[in-house]
Amino acid sequence: MALVCLGMGVSPLVAAAQDANALPSAPAPNVPMIKLPGGVVVEKAGPGALPLSLDDAIERGQKHNLQMELSRQNERLVHGQVLTVKNNLLPSLTAQAKTATQEINLAAMGFKPESLAGLGLPPGSFKEIVKVDTTSAQMNINQQLFNVPAYYLYRAAQKADTVASLTTLNTRGSVTLSVGTQYLLALADASQIENAQALVKSDEVALRQATASHDAGVGTKLDMLRARVQLQTQQQVLINAENTFAKDKIALNRMIGLPAEQELKLTDTAPYAEFAGLPLEQAMALAFERRKDLLSLQAQLEVADRTRKAVKAERLPSLAFDGYYGVLGETHGLYHGVFSAAGKLTFPIFQEGQLRGEREVAEAQKHALQQQIESLKVTIEQQIRASMMDVQSSSELVKVARSNVDLATEQLQQTIDRFTAGVDDNLPVVRAQATLADAQTRLVGTLYQFNQSKLALARNTGVVETQYKVYLGR
Repeated sequence: MALVCLGMGVSPLVAAAQDANALPSAPAPNVPMIKLPGGVVVEKAGPGALPLSLDDAIERGQKHNLQMELSRQNERLVHGQVLTVKNNLLPSLTAQAKTATQEINLAAMGFKPESLAGLGLPPGSFKEIVKVDTTSAQMNINQQLFNVPAYYLYRAAQKADTVASLTTLNTRGSVTLSVGTQYLLALADASQIENAQALVKSDEVALRQATASHDAGVGTKLDMLRARVQLQTQQQVLINAENTFAKDKIALNRMIGLPAEQELKLTDTAPYAEFAGLPLEQAMALAFERRKDLLSLQAQLEVADRTRKAVKAERLPSLAFDGYYGVLGETHGLYHGVFSAAGKLTFPIFQEGQLRGEREVAEAQKHALQQQIESLKVTIEQQIRASMMDVQSSSELVKVARSNVDLATEQLQQTIDRFTAGVDDNLPVVRAQATLADAQTRLVGTLYQFNQSKLALARNTGVVETQYKVYLGR
């Protein structure tokens, strides 16, 4: 018995060649495109920066991400295989028409005219070479009347269609998590740039003050040199932050199907909202109900179970009907009706080795899927527990980091006041600026970690593609 094989696969796109001289030129589309060899169409970078919100990025990712496209094509592939299996249970009706001209040499085939003497026919009354023109038309029908294995294979294929749909939904959640995380990372980079720019401006003011004090004879050259070193150090931080931001935007472009050179303008800011998580039992119940990878494995288990039933039913006889009805006769002559009706009953007899082997394969597949389901349930609990702890700890880290930024800002302002009043040199100012920069960096990092952990929790409970806004507090 041929088992249904449902796998991931995408046929290559075939580009249809068109005569450019035969058609007028088409108007330019709103979104510029460029067609590459092989029929692949990619979007060209537009002028200026493209405004992009988190919702827009996720929507574009769900439409244009390669993994989503592969999943959609796999869904089509499996659906086509289901139709192919279904056709085995449906009546097959075909029409056939045929006309033929033949010249037959009876003598060459062993016919001897003298053999007709016993029938009272003279030898010359029957030609040795005969020309025959015949035309026929008929309708053929084939129907499986009783075939249990084919029925169970069709049921298995139906469930495999569900598996493909769940795989697409699972990919949708993965893309949502990846795009959302990358967008939040780019927002964190933008915040780092803003902090670095503010510190550069502050260092420029400190350098001017140190230079003015040195020129007035009330400050030392060491203060001026120290201020210049601090400014250049902060300028390096700014350059690195801008470079990181540019690279992370390129990665975001790649995820959502935009060309690498497309400039982006992120319209959202890093969200921050307290999160009241579900109790562990409710979160796990939600995950067991909504996790697409778990639902996919459970559907695959049903596929394996129905395939096993099909293998078991191979020992049963199968009943089929074949027949045709039509006309047959000499071309341009008299036609006569012809028909055939035949029933076929098939019993498997000497196939014990094959039947037992297929049964072992089917049972092994079913057992393996059961083990995977139990393992995944344990993994889901582990992932949810870890995500809940990450959300709780990162929330506390954000609070502490915000307090540190406030304290570091106040400390910097006091040291600047002391330096301006001439009470102290600018060494405490440099140290206070370094402390503030470190506090701001930690705040940006912990805020990104907090939002990313909430997205991960939504993913682990199976609702990130529909409820990411709720988890982020937007």
